[in-house]
Amino acid sequence: MTTDDVFLGVGLLVVLAVGSQLLAGVLRIPALIVLLPAGFAAGALTDVVDPRQLLGTAFSPLVSLGVAVILYDAGLGLDLGRLKGHNRRVVSRLIWLGVPVTCLLAAVLAVPLLDMSRGAAITLGAVLVVSGPTVVGPLLALVRPADRLRHILVWEGSLIDPVGGILGALVFRAVDASTQPTASRGVLHFLASLGTGVAGGVAGAAVLWAVFRLARPGEVLGTTAQLAVVIGVAAACDVVQDDSGLIAAVLMGLAVANLARIDVPVRRTFFETLVSLVIGLLFTSISATISPASLRHVGLPALGLAAFLVVVVRPLVVALCTARTDLSRAERGFLGWMAPRGIVAAATASTFTSALVARHVGGAARILPATFVVIVATVTLYGLTAAPVARLLRVVRPSRSRPLLVGGDPWVVDLAATLRSTGMEVLMWAGRHEQRERIERAGLELAPGEMLADATGPGAAWEGVTGVYLLTGEDDFNVLASTILRGGVEGPVYRVGPAADSRGVVVPYGDGEVLFGPRLSGRALARRHHDGAGIVAVPAREPVPSGSDLLFVVRPGHRLEPVTQGGPPHVGPQDTLVLLTPGR
Repeated sequence: MTTDDVFLGVGLLVVLAVGSQLLAGVLRIPALIVLLPAGFAAGALTDVVDPRQLLGTAFSPLVSLGVAVILYDAGLGLDLGRLKGHNRRVVSRLIWLGVPVTCLLAAVLAVPLLDMSRGAAITLGAVLVVSGPTVVGPLLALVRPADRLRHILVWEGSLIDPVGGILGALVFRAVDASTQPTASRGVLHFLASLGTGVAGGVAGAAVLWAVFRLARPGEVLGTTAQLAVVIGVAAACDVVQDDSGLIAAVLMGLAVANLARIDVPVRRTFFETLVSLVIGLLFTSISATISPASLRHVGLPALGLAAFLVVVVRPLVVALCTARTDLSRAERGFLGWMAPRGIVAAATASTFTSALVARHVGGAARILPATFVVIVATVTLYGLTAAPVARLLRVVRPSRSRPLLVGGDPWVVDLAATLRSTGMEVLMWAGRHEQRERIERAGLELAPGEMLADATGPGAAWEGVTGVYLLTGEDDFNVLASTILRGGVEGPVYRVGPAADSRGVVVPYGDGEVLFGPRLSGRALARRHHDGAGIVAVPAREPVPSGSDLLFVVRPGHRLEPVTQGGPPHVGPQDTLVLLTPGR
């Protein structure tokens, strides 16, 4: 290829990767529905979008390192301490029971349907167990199922990415070992790969511990240090044993997320941006390598495999994993109708296929195109039907509000308790230790973790939050947090107004929805509450105490509407008013 062809090819891949994700965001559909057809069409219609020609022998190693970064990021989201309560049993069963059942049943059908050897079929089965939060998350945002179902599916998707990555790597090493001349040599090869991955994960976690405990980098440098360690360790492991870097990357992410002694800076914006770009580039480039000719004899059998996974395997897995639990029949039905495949499936299929083809494993060349068909079929099917199925089963989340109140001053805690007294589910977060203790003493639900880092992370306690209310006494923090969070949470983001004489660094440049009227700044509210003002809930049909200020209107069905500087909302006879009463 000429230099101009390389410029055109790389530029087109980046534009397609980002443009497809932008289009998917506008259409409110999973990005895969756009990414895969875009990459496939570009590869079929042009000669410049061919990653194997653009990158040559570097393509496969770059895919492997890209998957390592994605799996490390998935591991970072697995704070296992947050998986608790009655959902823990279902999620754990979906992993330790659902993953092997799905793998084995998919492999059993793939042998006759796709004319594969047992080694290629079991590799395909291992690849197809993976779903992932990058696919499930957008679907759940569109469907808005009940919080319990959302929690289970988000945790399953978050856990199954690294678990599926490890399973895929282990199965690949086992199949690769079976091609060795002697059985003992194959077993040694397999154990060497597993040991290399585990040793790399331990070493990488130790390096990260040393970096953050001794060098103490800031948020930006700390994030780039993580990237350097992940890529360096994964590359070193792959040099020693092919594809063992995937195991190391997952273990490093799990260690960082769950070991209290590794104090990682909370900022993940750069990492999230990088992972989003890597996902887009991997999907478009991998799908561009699939030619129409490779699908000619695989398309219909792979569609049959996808139908088997959707209609038989997933419902069976959910039935087994939810047995003797308190999930209703409708909840089980929706869980049984939600298992789209995602980026890790495509990337691991691309990584393993070429190596198994080189080992002359029968049917290995069909792994990638079959995975491509299953991904497109499942994402499209679930994307089009998940919302109607949720409505049919009546598992859509009710329209009741679940506000998140950020701040721990006494008036904020009093406000949260009043909102809870109306029957509303209220979540709180505060940064200072004494404020968090005040919230816990009031018996209110306290969100764990760091607010800006965990707001949209997989498995976070912010699932189901319908609006964020920034009520701290720090005006600059409220403005910055509203700017960062806007667009990152499902509902609107409001902030309490600054005092008229506020001279903060960023307050004059703040925008967005400001709560209450110009007289009720955060300082004014705190002062009036300290002077004896109370916060009460009064039915709209009853007389309002003289001198009271309206803060919120609670609609029937526990829907919350705040007073903003644009004016108060309309009040109906069935509403409840949240008022700030006069002080002493």
